[in-house]
Amino acid sequence: MTFQLLLVLASGLFCVGLFGALSQQSIVMIMMGIELMIGGVIVAGADFWHFLAPAAAGGQVVIVAAVVAMAVEMAMGFAVTTAIYRARQVDMTDMAEELKG
Repeated sequence: MTFQLLLVLASGLFCVGLFGALSQQSIVMIMMGIELMIGGVIVAGADFWHFLAPAAAGGQVVIVAAVVAMAVEMAMGFAVTTAIYRARQVDMTDMAEELKG
């Protein structure tokens, strides 16, 4: 795998995630799009680390920290989404406007 091919993969993941996040109304589908976008950023970061400084351990630490942050963010997001759905039966972003104030 070359540097450019992995960057194309990362940008493809990011673009598909961006399209998914902007075109969906379901809260869960928006979160899945955000997950793909973060995955693309992680692939790009790992690609830069592998090809620019493979001997440095700092890149591995940053990638692992990003994966852990992504997992925590998604767990909290799904917990909040589940709580909102159980309380108000809201599962679409248009219906979530009623939660203001």
